Amino acid sequence: MTKQEFENKLKKRLRGLPIRDVEDQMSFYSEMIDDRMEDGLSEEEAVADIGTVEKIATQIIKGIALTRTQNAEPEKNNSLKLWEILFIILGSPLWISLLIAAFAVIISIYAVLWSLIVSLWAVFVSLAASAACGFVFGAVLAISGNALTGFAILGVAFICAGLALFMLLGCIAATKGALKLTLKIGVAIKNCIAKKEKYYE
Repeated sequence: MTKQEFENKLKKRLRGLPIRDVEDQMSFYSEMIDDRMEDGLSEEEAVADIGTVEKIATQIIKGIALTRTQNAEPEKNNSLKLWEILFIILGSPLWISLLIAAFAVIISIYAVLWSLIVSLWAVFVSLAASAACGFVFGAVLAISGNALTGFAILGVAFICAGLALFMLLGCIAATKGALKLTLKIGVAIKNCIAKKEKYYE
């Protein structure tokens, strides 16, 4: 049997295995035949020396199957033991209370955060409204003859407008941060629920 015939038959026998594994094995046996030919054997003698196609194919298939079995993750035993069940039941008054308290604290902190953001937006609206009213009222006073008072009010209106601009930037940044935090909390809760579902499957 020639080297080409051997490779064709072996490839046919290994059909259905992962392509990479087949290519690795074909390369290995091709080099083995070449080594024997370099040692002085003829092509037919080198092919005959490494064994029959059937025997080699069987060895390869067994080897790949063994490797997959060794690399496979062992099945996890997800069933709870008796002492774990008793611990959960007996400790439930304590850990349920702690869980509720922790949840209440988290909700409170989250509510305070959003209350602060709402307050910042309220300050911004107040400053913007004050600036708008100041511009109108100051202009009216300046035109009507009370120039000194009108210009003073216009100056205060400019200050309010500047503060409102800074507040707007701060409000936008704080709102974006709170929304990102909300998204992260949602993703964390979703992942936690998904892990629990996977655990009990």
